[in-house]
Amino acid sequence: MTNPPPGYQPYGAPAAGPKPDNYLVWAILSTLLCCLPLGVVSIVFAAQVDGKYNSGDYAGAQEASEKAKKFATWSAIAGVAVVVLYVLFAVVLVAGSST
Repeated sequence: MTNPPPGYQPYGAPAAGPKPDNYLVWAILSTLLCCLPLGVVSIVFAAQVDGKYNSGDYAGAQEASEKAKKFATWSAIAGVAVVVLYVLFAVVLVAGSST
């Protein structure tokens, strides 16, 4: 008899812990307000959390939750960086044209 893989739970078995946060709201906001490509990836992982948790794959739900948070964070950072670079470029352009 072989041992089940790590994180394996039989179908219908209670989950190993509380449901991890899916970060769906943060993923949607970072998609709309910051960086579209990274935000979409964050939405995909956020949408996987509940399904994996409800099917008993707690480790998979936790991993999808962490990835959703990571991509939403990077999306927000990228959005802020683009805004800062845009403002910096505009300031340099205005300062250069006045001399």
